[in-house]
Amino acid sequence: MWHDLLVALALVLVIEGIVPFLNPRAMRRAMLALTQMNDGTLRFAGLTVMVVGCLLLYAVR
Repeated sequence: MWHDLLVALALVLVIEGIVPFLNPRAMRRAMLALTQMNDGTLRFAGLTVMVVGCLLLYAVR
């Protein structure tokens, strides 16, 4: 189980690093846009991403 968790964490880090590596200017613009959003919008986006991730995990497993 720990092995799977560490593999998943490693993949998240690799995927998260792709955009800033390939296009740092776009990453800065995205971060600036995130700072302009209100808390409710950010929470809803976070919840949506978590639900989609859970559904994808369920479908794959």
